[in-house]
Amino acid sequence: MFPIRDHNPSGRTPFVTYALMAINIVVFLSYVDMGDRALSYFYWDYALIPAKVSAGEGITGVFTSMFLHGGFLHLAGNMLFLFIFGDNIEDEMGHLPYLGFYLACGLAAAVLQWASAPQSMVPVVGASGAIAGVMGGYLLLYPRAKVDILLIFIVFFKVLPLPAWIMLGLWFGMQLFGGFSTPGDGGGVAYWAHAGGFVAGIVLCLPLWMRLGGPRFWAKTQGHPPHPDATYPLSRSSIPRAGRRRRR
Repeated sequence: MFPIRDHNPSGRTPFVTYALMAINIVVFLSYVDMGDRALSYFYWDYALIPAKVSAGEGITGVFTSMFLHGGFLHLAGNMLFLFIFGDNIEDEMGHLPYLGFYLACGLAAAVLQWASAPQSMVPVVGASGAIAGVMGGYLLLYPRAKVDILLIFIVFFKVLPLPAWIMLGLWFGMQLFGGFSTPGDGGGVAYWAHAGGFVAGIVLCLPLWMRLGGPRFWAKTQGHPPHPDATYPLSRSSIPRAGRRRRR
């Protein structure tokens, strides 16, 4: 089960979101063909390695790690989430404030991941902590925006529209469950980076939410985006279907 799009169009071109996607893709392609040994050295220099940070080394990895990925699926999944949710937050914040918000969420995510396992030697890579912050901000501003989920069960699949609060709430709950139920290094998944980024996104988006009216903004929009929903061919139409005419 994963999101494929939302029904929340943005009013301006999300240049920063597109630039972040491009940077992540270009950086990944620059090292994807490295052999295992060279890649290990690369991650040692640029990934977040909690034990190094605890020893006072590799501090820059807190920042550089958010532009690295562990494989094509890791990259593709993160870029999909950023593409779906990033444009609306950038639209509300403006380009440069959104960039600062994104980086701050990524840094907060990295710090919490380090704090959860300060002696771990497992390299932490990925933009998911920063993107989780974008998702947290999205939940605060548009809790009832429609998000289309692709539900796959063996050979059965269906596109199911869900309110953002259900989809994002389930995702956040899964990160907390994973963080509490797996070893300190997350068993290969940076659950605490995801959870930390998500919470940081909500907190850092609070000033914007208050400027929009806070609870009055929710009361006015009832949690929906303050503009008409986007429609797609697979979405259920409000136009009644005409029955087939019988020939006499």
